[in-house]
Amino acid sequence: MHVLSRISRLARHLDRARKQAFATHGLETWEFDVLSALRRAGKPYQLSPGRLVAETMVTSGTMTNRVDRLVERGFVERRADPDDRRGVRVCLTASGRRTVDAALVELLEHEREILSALDPTRAAQVADALRTLTRSVRS
Repeated sequence: MHVLSRISRLARHLDRARKQAFATHGLETWEFDVLSALRRAGKPYQLSPGRLVAETMVTSGTMTNRVDRLVERGFVERRADPDDRRGVRVCLTASGRRTVDAALVELLEHEREILSALDPTRAAQVADALRTLTRSVRS
């Protein structure tokens, strides 16, 4: 109970830090999740809607709505899939890339602050322990 209660409290702190970092850049958490999935994909920063669903763990209907809203904001655009005439790719725009990059820098600052109580060795130990715990519940 001590471990999971502490993880839960820490998750609330992290959630607040994420919301604050994203709000500074006019983003909702879900917007950052979609934009960062595209950013992680590497150049040319595009994924199929199905891959975005898998990356963000939402339904296809939810993803359609989210992509529509991000298109309206100018952060992404839909392009024809060059490998499948029936398919589309969701592509990060220059504006979307600048926004997600700036939000990420801010998020990392908040995360460094949260982790500042741990020296690098201790942080690595905690990361290893959490990795082990995470693997055990994914099975």
